[in-house]
Amino acid sequence: MLQNLLLLIASFLLAFIPLYPKIPLFDILPGYIVRVRLEDILVLFAFLYYLILLFRKKISFKNQLNPWIFAYLGFASLSIIAAVFFTKTIPVELIHVGKSVLHLFRYTEYFSLFFIMFSSIKKPKDLKIVFYSLIFTVLAISIYGYGQRYWYWPVFSTMNREFSKGMVLYLTEHARVQSTFGGHYDLAAYLVIVLPILYLLAINCVNKWQRFGLYLVHFIGLWLLVMSASRTSFIAYIGAVLFGLLLFALTKQGFLQKLVYFLKKSFTYLLLVSVMMYSFGTDMRERFEQILRAYPSTFKVYEDSKKFVNKQIEFVSDPIAKIKEMGEAKKPSNGIAFDNTAAENLFTPTDEQPTSNRPIDVYVDIPDQVAVATGSTITYVDQPRTWSDNAMKYGLSFAIRLDELWPNAIKGFMKNPLLGSGFATLNKKELYQFTEAESTDNNFLRTLGETGLLGFISFYGTIVTLLVVLYRNQKNTNQKELKIINIAFIAASIGLLLNATYIDVFASSKVAFTYWALAGAVLAYNNHAKKIKIKKSF
Repeated sequence: MLQNLLLLIASFLLAFIPLYPKIPLFDILPGYIVRVRLEDILVLFAFLYYLILLFRKKISFKNQLNPWIFAYLGFASLSIIAAVFFTKTIPVELIHVGKSVLHLFRYTEYFSLFFIMFSSIKKPKDLKIVFYSLIFTVLAISIYGYGQRYWYWPVFSTMNREFSKGMVLYLTEHARVQSTFGGHYDLAAYLVIVLPILYLLAINCVNKWQRFGLYLVHFIGLWLLVMSASRTSFIAYIGAVLFGLLLFALTKQGFLQKLVYFLKKSFTYLLLVSVMMYSFGTDMRERFEQILRAYPSTFKVYEDSKKFVNKQIEFVSDPIAKIKEMGEAKKPSNGIAFDNTAAENLFTPTDEQPTSNRPIDVYVDIPDQVAVATGSTITYVDQPRTWSDNAMKYGLSFAIRLDELWPNAIKGFMKNPLLGSGFATLNKKELYQFTEAESTDNNFLRTLGETGLLGFISFYGTIVTLLVVLYRNQKNTNQKELKIINIAFIAASIGLLLNATYIDVFASSKVAFTYWALAGAVLAYNNHAKKIKIKKSF
């Protein structure tokens, strides 16, 4: 009974955390964008209940990932100590040390859901409850995303400190859907985990009604991913599914059968993705075209092929929008218009083209404000913005990473290659600067810069160990369900790792909670499935 309650709590959190908007309860550090939210309180109570069960020996937390997880938390703690006393990248002040400790606590919080979910799965059938929770969540966030896109349903964003206070916003015409998440990148990263699992389960489902249901939920979720207009996540999602199809192909007998299976399934899947992209992905296509414009010869070939395709096939630009005609949506009187197409809302709207004297993803010329001292008076004067070569060639979004964020992470790593420069230190210009948010937009570089080689190896060693365990188990078993579930989760993990090259996905609460919870559930399923197999062999 107690274990069943733990499973219900874990499954509830798996749905609640993505579904509940990022509405803060209170500040934990003055001036910082990270705040305490309801999910933090619920996870805390769930973990306390978990510890009670553990203390009473009702559950066990022993698993293959424990050494790696505790090693990472240990090295991360040493990183903070080294940053305060040795490399001196964190000032000996409560607010600065507290900010770094807060990040350590949040990673511990993410891992806690792994332990809770791992201990809640007592038999293979328990995993069905987890998947039902996942399916319900995808449907719910898709419905809410549709409401945001066409009916001005509220948006709660964490893209800057003012918005993160819980301000009620609504999307403008060209803004990207983010549903119940704090940003469209977080939504897309979440879908990179879930959609490959749903699709790969669907193509292997025997029951036709269950298969139809999984396909339908996947299709709806795919629409939401396209509406997020996140290029990196979209590529990561495609890569995840194709990798999963390759793994399934390798389970077939004979080279020809492997090849035919992979080509057939891949063609069907890519056809579905293409239809979705051309039917709904106007903004997504525009963003991909921004990349191609950096390479004129390639872009010309693309333009010629697009004209040919448009002559052969006519797609409705956005057919789902016709449902709007059932009732005219009105802009809310108590909300604020929100355009999340870029930081500082400078990206080009889909139906506009930028001029050549600014980056391709910048539409509005907003001047820099430069402080000018006149005697004892300081005034701010507008000056034209200057753009880097990378911004002019690749666009502002990628240039920020190339010119600022990624070099900062490398500098943090070089200050202490073993332990890094500590949490929340990579964006600072000087020692005592208090940054209100942290971002590297590459989770690998962020981990390396903040916690060094030891933190990097232990953190990603946790994921690699998990994937190795799952791959070996699916390879050495005749249990069809185990093979399907393991391959689906391996593919989802590969997709998230691909996404991590451009977004800090493992530092995003809704994404990290979901990934580690599913990791705990799948690992527990494997361990119990193996025990059942051993019992049957006697």
